[in-house]
Amino acid sequence: MLDYDGTLAPFCVNPADAVPYAGVVPLLDRFMEAGHTRLVIVSGRWTKDLIPLLGLKQSPEVWGSHGWERLQANGEYDVARINQGALDALVTADDWIDQIESLGGRCERKPGGLAFHWRGLDNGQVANIRERIFRNWRELNLGRNLGWHDFDGGIELRASGRDKGDVVRAVATEAGNRAVLGYLGDDLTDEQAFKAVPSGGVSVLVRPQFRPTAADVWLRPPEGMLEFLTRWHETATTA
Repeated sequence: MLDYDGTLAPFCVNPADAVPYAGVVPLLDRFMEAGHTRLVIVSGRWTKDLIPLLGLKQSPEVWGSHGWERLQANGEYDVARINQGALDALVTADDWIDQIESLGGRCERKPGGLAFHWRGLDNGQVANIRERIFRNWRELNLGRNLGWHDFDGGIELRASGRDKGDVVRAVATEAGNRAVLGYLGDDLTDEQAFKAVPSGGVSVLVRPQFRPTAADVWLRPPEGMLEFLTRWHETATTA
């Protein structure tokens, strides 16, 4: 299981520019062609925004919006049911978009959430955006239905009930006890996934600088990540 932004691809001010690191696409194509590993992309992005960036020969399984969406390799698509209170709160938060964009931020709508990005802005702009979002969130008491989630380059207001840890548990259940699971991610939103990897599997923090984490291993991108995936492929091929 692989996170996308910050793991398979570098962060970019414009998310549409975040294509995979050199070497990632041919390596993942080999995974898909060999068929020895169930390849699952787990992202905070809306799946419709992520698929065009992957550029793989075959479509992998993709869980988007932190687990609210699932696009299977055969094309079947499902969105989990979001409670009405969270939907109403997201509609309310949607009204803030003009405010945040006037401060230099970028807003990203997705199933079950609304993300506010400030990557590339100066500290003063970031502070103003964060303060405005927090003030609105607190005054309207949206915390009853939406969680506040910090990530690298912004914050997301998201309906409670799904996170990347739920994705790991779902995949583990489907794969069975004999499967060996791995999860690679970089952000705070990946910590629940790291904690959910079952015994015998491996969780990998992929980022240039170390930070406290529940992951088993820390690797720097892209070299460390590519070496890990290459060794996984070679081991699985000869098993």
